[in-house]
Amino acid sequence: MPRTPRQPRAKATVNAIVEAGFLSLSEHGVQGTTTRHIADLAGVSVGSLYEYFANKEEVFEAMHHHMVAEVVAMVEPMTPALVRMEIRDLIKELLFGFRDLLEKNQGRYLRYMSYAAYFAPRNHMEPIQRLLMNLLLQYVIHHPQLARLGNLPAMGYIMINGGVFTVLRYLSEPNPTIGFEELVKGLGDMVAHFVEGELRKEG
Repeated sequence: MPRTPRQPRAKATVNAIVEAGFLSLSEHGVQGTTTRHIADLAGVSVGSLYEYFANKEEVFEAMHHHMVAEVVAMVEPMTPALVRMEIRDLIKELLFGFRDLLEKNQGRYLRYMSYAAYFAPRNHMEPIQRLLMNLLLQYVIHHPQLARLGNLPAMGYIMINGGVFTVLRYLSEPNPTIGFEELVKGLGDMVAHFVEGELRKEG
């Protein structure tokens, strides 16, 4: 039975295996990735990999948790500043940060996300959705006029998921027809126009 790493050296080995999983997935895809590919890229033996992971699916699961942790580590420090911004600026700051995260390390996280639907848990986006919904809640606390929007939870859910998947789709296109700045401005304008229009109706 695979064991949980406790010593620094064991944790370093597991981290190397997880990082190698991202590289192998980028190079070989889901079906082509094997535990041997991952072990070779990590610089460990297959036997060492099996000390911590029963199969490649468990490596993929660890990659998922790593990716979620990276998103959380990006958003949480930004939150105190984000909740005080005008809504267009918030969306711009958040989406540019999300893009930079997905594209770092030769885009390994972006390629991971394109494959995640094949092997990640069905609720694999739930921690990120929960994080962003919490950001929305804190934003409303700092902008109490938004509490007048009766359909805010539903619209927040739609806009968060729509924004995330729009950015993923855009970054996955080899030759997008618009620039990323234009995309972000369009998303910001869409959300701001909705909020401003609803507040006028409620006012």
